[in-house]
Amino acid sequence: MIHELLLALSGYPGTIFTCNKRTGLQVSQDLPFLHPSETSVLNRLCKLGTDYIRFTEFIEQHTGHVHQQAHHGAQPSQSGLHGIYLRAFCTGLDSMLQPYRQALLDLEQEFLADPHLSISHVNYMLEQFQLLFPSVMVVVEYIKSQKIHGCQILETVYKHSCGGLPPVRMALEKILAVCHGVMYKQLAAWMLHGLLLDQSEEFFVKQGPSAGGGPPAPEEDDEDLGIGGLSGKQLRELQDLRLIEEENMLAPSLQQFSLRAEMLPSYIPARVAEKILFVGESVQMFENQNQNPSRSGSILKHQEDLFAAELHRLKQQPLFSLVDFENLIDGIRSTVAEHLWTLMVEEADLLGQLKIVKDFYLLGRGELFQVFIDQAQHMLKTPPTAVTEHDVNVAFQQSAHKVLLDDDNLLPLLHLTIDYQGKEPKEAAGSREGVTPPRDSSPREAPPSGWAALGLAYKVQWPLHILFTPAVLEKYNVMFRYLLSVRRVQSELQHCWALQMQRKHLKSNLSDTIKWRLRNHMAFLVDNLQYYLQVDVLESQFSQLLQQINSTRDFESIRLAHDHFLSNLLAQSFILLKPVFHCLNEILELCHSFCSLVSQNLGPLDERGTAQLDILVKGFSRQSSLLFKILSSVRNHQINSDLAQLLLRLDYNKYYTQAGGTLGSFGL
Repeated sequence: MIHELLLALSGYPGTIFTCNKRTGLQVSQDLPFLHPSETSVLNRLCKLGTDYIRFTEFIEQHTGHVHQQAHHGAQPSQSGLHGIYLRAFCTGLDSMLQPYRQALLDLEQEFLADPHLSISHVNYMLEQFQLLFPSVMVVVEYIKSQKIHGCQILETVYKHSCGGLPPVRMALEKILAVCHGVMYKQLAAWMLHGLLLDQSEEFFVKQGPSAGGGPPAPEEDDEDLGIGGLSGKQLRELQDLRLIEEENMLAPSLQQFSLRAEMLPSYIPARVAEKILFVGESVQMFENQNQNPSRSGSILKHQEDLFAAELHRLKQQPLFSLVDFENLIDGIRSTVAEHLWTLMVEEADLLGQLKIVKDFYLLGRGELFQVFIDQAQHMLKTPPTAVTEHDVNVAFQQSAHKVLLDDDNLLPLLHLTIDYQGKEPKEAAGSREGVTPPRDSSPREAPPSGWAALGLAYKVQWPLHILFTPAVLEKYNVMFRYLLSVRRVQSELQHCWALQMQRKHLKSNLSDTIKWRLRNHMAFLVDNLQYYLQVDVLESQFSQLLQQINSTRDFESIRLAHDHFLSNLLAQSFILLKPVFHCLNEILELCHSFCSLVSQNLGPLDERGTAQLDILVKGFSRQSSLLFKILSSVRNHQINSDLAQLLLRLDYNKYYTQAGGTLGSFGL
């Protein structure tokens, strides 16, 4: 019977010890030679045999043995469990069972040597597994019932290993070490070679954008706060200067990677996972798109073997050490970030590229765009056609020549675009070189004028495309259109002033007085807005960006500084604050209408012109009053210094305040 017992404990039941799926291994009933106490001891031992049989069945089902290879492809659909982490778990589980098998072999040898040994001796020799097997079975059953997958297995084993039973903790730590071996191999492929070896979606890094945040904010966020029409949502936009996510703008040709948060074990902090993501993305980009490897060298500075050896050393450790793990990740990340910094700043001339972006997207070359506005005014004041884009680019080239901007290497990289109705999205191919994609692929209304459809495309050279992504260039385009509209209005008001000077010797009437006073107030507001944008926002933020770039040798710091720079531009120019932005746009439209009225009526205004002027005066007074209320209200709440700075420009001598916050009215 002892040999029958040992065979049953090895997973081979017979006539004395029977097995069924519901109750497991049990002593057969009605055996006359067994005392009830012996039956109790044997059934207690049979529980070990039951757990062992279930362990081996689980291992055979999920490790794909040779005799199961033909069915292996269908296993995921049958059990819902598959993947290399599961196979690693089964390997660790199998190694945990080895002492149990050895104990059964030792018992067999002892019984052969001494046939008089009792069942109690078997119970004594296997007592160490009475605590271990049920605890590990809990882990196996949890994996099966919850369909735990990939790196989630690491989290499951880790949590169950944190108990107070030393044998259970040690066994699960050994299983966890085997599973970590898979993770280290994936880390080596990802961080050292840019390869994402993850066919079953088990790793905590994935290709494609992240799943995104939660559902949109509830409607009560839009409740009015009584601050000049400012809502709660808009107020948070004002306080939070982070970039608006525009992942839908990313060109499909750009491979994007993100973290799969549900697969990240809790003992690996998110900050470490972000570093792993950054390193792999950088290496992947460098390996796939490096056009001149002999010049740039290895992004890891030929230390791949050293880092691989360090990862292998960590893999051999019996316990996972976060300190050692993070130190190694930091070392790899520092090497990659410093090499990217050298590649960007020294070889690709990042500072020069930023100067180009500032000169053209942010209108740093003011004289160029002043000439361009004069050149293109007649062709962009009407709705665009199929030939408008060509004509505008010819005018842009002519303007560049007039201001002695004849850089043969720079001008071919710049191209003005016209996004008119019916235009085919041909930019898809160009987006691989960094050209700004169309703003919206959905059906849209025809733009009222060519100015509204104007954009600027810039072919970004490798490797700067990882900093100047299509989404980033589209944000620059938003700034470009806004700054150009302000510059255009300022130019038109200056032209009206020139017309006024030509007629100053002629006798004026009441309508002339109202007209020129309105022009003066409009110019006052627009000139101060232009000065605020160019000096307080653009120059200030750009000098801070250059200072931050020159004070580091880390690419991630550069990318973060550039993100903050662009975020601050959008926020401080009020593009993200809808009440102020809408109010400023209304003011600019009123200025356009006024300049058109003056240009079309050089002499005294007739009755119709006087009526139009009256409408413009009232509209400008209303919008300037609304702007003053918004700026004053937000300043009083001490929320945003940018609004206070603009109000300081507009009200530096309290003229705005003394006028009751209203400009353009005849009473002033």
